[in-house]
Amino acid sequence: MTPIDGRAMARALTDRIAADVAALVGDGIRPGLAVVLIGNHAPSEVYVARKIAEAARAGIASFEHRLPADTDEAALLALIARLNADRAVHGILVQLPLPPQIDAARVLDAIAPAKDVDGFHPVNVGRLSTGTGGLVPCTPLGCMMLLDSVIDDYRGLNAVVIGKSNIVGKPVAMLLLERECTVTVTHIATRGLPEIVRAADIVVAAAGAPRLVRGDWVKPGAVVIDVGITRVTDTAGKARLVGDTAFDELGHARAATPVPGGVGPMTIACLLANTVRAAEAACRG
Repeated sequence: MTPIDGRAMARALTDRIAADVAALVGDGIRPGLAVVLIGNHAPSEVYVARKIAEAARAGIASFEHRLPADTDEAALLALIARLNADRAVHGILVQLPLPPQIDAARVLDAIAPAKDVDGFHPVNVGRLSTGTGGLVPCTPLGCMMLLDSVIDDYRGLNAVVIGKSNIVGKPVAMLLLERECTVTVTHIATRGLPEIVRAADIVVAAAGAPRLVRGDWVKPGAVVIDVGITRVTDTAGKARLVGDTAFDELGHARAATPVPGGVGPMTIACLLANTVRAAEAACRG
């Protein structure tokens, strides 16, 4: 089995993005990414710090907006309206989860589709489902790039997606359909899930269930993309990160992504790619 090195691919993609940014700067446009973080959710703070650091490495301007945990929905919507109107901002990212007093769907819908670099706005979701462009959610986009590194022709391959979220499962299924795969979308309540997975040439595990997919679920020669990441504590009391697959049992697979070091780095790199794409579209518009 060949491990798919998401860290190396993300570095290479970020280098290409930096070259695109330099070209835009030469034309008088510096891509700008606004990141909104509410409260002190520790994992969110880590993610935001990584995104801002990678944006800086690519030459993208970052505009960080930190709001207190008791911020109300009206104040957040007012900020988004200002960012929508700000010509220096090409991408807007509101870090999830949001506090309970704020309706996340309403907030995400308020972001201008052209600046929705997370790809969550209904307009971008609709464009993805009809194959008519739009900004693609970052994690599914990263999954496809990882798959592209080992698969040349998708036509007729059986793909099984485990997980039906709007963030990963549904969009990655649509992207695989666009490549002419035969796609089955499942979840942890699917009956006979191991047998369904055993028929797959491509497995995308995005259920949020640690080590759900065992080695005997995966047929020889399959390609496995593991989107899950969960912190678990072993019998010795040591904490570690694991994915939705038992990576150590996938020796017979053709290729697979490790956790960590697989999908995660590509998600951030794809966020930067979407920001540059949005800036380029703003230049044309």
